[in-house]
Amino acid sequence: MTVSSAFNAFKSSKSIFWKSTGRLQQTIAGCIERKGKGLHSGKVSTVKLWPELASKGRYFDFQPNVIRASIEFAEESPLCTTLCKDGVKIRTVEHLLSALEAMEVDNCRIEIKNSDPEDCDLEVPIFDGSASEWVEAIEQVGLKEATDHCGNCCEKMAAYVNEPVHVWRNDSFVAAFPSPEIRITYGIDFQQVHAIGCQWFSVTSLDNSFYSKHIALSRTFCIYEEVERMRNAGLIKGGGLENALVCSASKGWLNPPLRFPDEPCRHKVLDLIGDTSLFARFGSQGFPVAHIVAYKGSHALHSDFVRRLSGII
Repeated sequence: MTVSSAFNAFKSSKSIFWKSTGRLQQTIAGCIERKGKGLHSGKVSTVKLWPELASKGRYFDFQPNVIRASIEFAEESPLCTTLCKDGVKIRTVEHLLSALEAMEVDNCRIEIKNSDPEDCDLEVPIFDGSASEWVEAIEQVGLKEATDHCGNCCEKMAAYVNEPVHVWRNDSFVAAFPSPEIRITYGIDFQQVHAIGCQWFSVTSLDNSFYSKHIALSRTFCIYEEVERMRNAGLIKGGGLENALVCSASKGWLNPPLRFPDEPCRHKVLDLIGDTSLFARFGSQGFPVAHIVAYKGSHALHSDFVRRLSGII
């Protein structure tokens, strides 16, 4: 990282200021390989996670293309977060990035490919619809301090929110308020589906242990009455009762039991962490130090929030 790029990356503004976390940047201690089906495409892809040098951050490697896990490459797409650059699209990155962010894998090369090497539209496997597969793999391989080309460790920076920052669409919003530590309050409201209804979930201290036990296990969910419309739109081709919770407005949950009574709301927190990780740069912490309050959020709204933090909008 050059001096000028480092200065620009961690330049404070009216809304945020950068500060050391008091920790050193980390990476995984060995290679992780997983293979599975994409939720929306139905295609099978193989993902390999590799240790990376300090300050390199997290990025996807689809040779010869490299796409940093950064908000500048996020493209609005239905029901998932997509990174796009030079004609290459990598869909449904949010669960993997959520696990990497929360488990403090600050630097990582993510190699992704499917059976057709000419196919430039890829998707990260959905597994059971949660982030638990990635968390378990990270815990198995372990972490190590990341060093640069010269063998030096690098401190990990984080953005602290100076003043309230918010974005909204209709009756949905994401807001961040100054706080000495990370706090999350998330609400959802599905009035037409009584089994879900209105739920709130709060996180008062986010660390990798809390994440792995209380957030990573929560699965994505959908409304049964909307499945046909989504499939007609070319979505959830790989979806099924084994990789998503499905709830009917009239019959309730079609594939119980839930892992938590408020599992849908917890999954929205999982998504928020993954989407907000796109704020990370040069091995820094992506999730800002703030009290983030969200209501009826979406991947698109989460991305708008990161753009607002970044000064893009």
